[in-house]
Amino acid sequence: MKQTGKKALTLKTLNKSNIWDIQENDIFRLWEAAEKDSDLKDNTRHYLDIIRSAFNIEEVKLDKPEIVKKYEDRGYKVGLLKTEETGKKKWAICKKPIMRITDLTYENIKHISAVKLISVLERNFGGGWESIPQSIQDIIESGFDISTTTLPSNILKKKGGMYDKKIADDWEVLEVPKGSWTEAIFAKEKPKTEKIHTRFDPEEEDEIKRRLEDGAGDDEDLPEVKDVYNESEDDDEMDDDQLTEESYRTTFDMNPEDFDGLSVDVADEESDY
Repeated sequence: MKQTGKKALTLKTLNKSNIWDIQENDIFRLWEAAEKDSDLKDNTRHYLDIIRSAFNIEEVKLDKPEIVKKYEDRGYKVGLLKTEETGKKKWAICKKPIMRITDLTYENIKHISAVKLISVLERNFGGGWESIPQSIQDIIESGFDISTTTLPSNILKKKGGMYDKKIADDWEVLEVPKGSWTEAIFAKEKPKTEKIHTRFDPEEEDEIKRRLEDGAGDDEDLPEVKDVYNESEDDDEMDDDQLTEESYRTTFDMNPEDFDGLSVDVADEESDY
């Protein structure tokens, strides 16, 4: 079973985000470990709601081998769960598949790989990145860096160009043909970061309060406290000379029909795409 930070997950610490880190057998183990806890009896419905956010879960009302096998054939794991309402009975649990772009949520987007994301995108649309609803784009970009470019197909993979550089830097790519042009959608997982909250020693906090009450006027007399909790992660400014080809989306809204008859010789092309 996976862990969050340095602590192993328990039924109490499950939420609608970290629930995506575990599998069906983990649910049965966590539930069994919590059965002796009075908290389970009082919060059974709450825990089941969290589990249902990432898993399909059904009570096996007819406990027969042929019924259990039907569940297992559909990818379910069957095991015992004890609830206040039903007692200890068999339940079938199966993790919800992420097959369509509408399956993506802010809770699960950071728990899938770039390879998985590209496969979901490939299965769901043919109009390119801009054809995806803005709300889903926002979900995807909360967990992945996305970059796109649309170029004539015969120069898209020019050596030393954007495509070549992105692949070398371990980006996953989806190619969307558009006549004689191709849109390339690049995706890379954003690094997972943890926010650090500032805490003072109790004696230091008392000293700060005392000095404030005494009317300390000079800011430098007090420790500098950086508000990392409310600080935006996107507030970093970028100098003009830091802008590169990868710093912005390079999708061009061009009609391939406007370029009929236009031939581009890769060998003679000077600019870097």
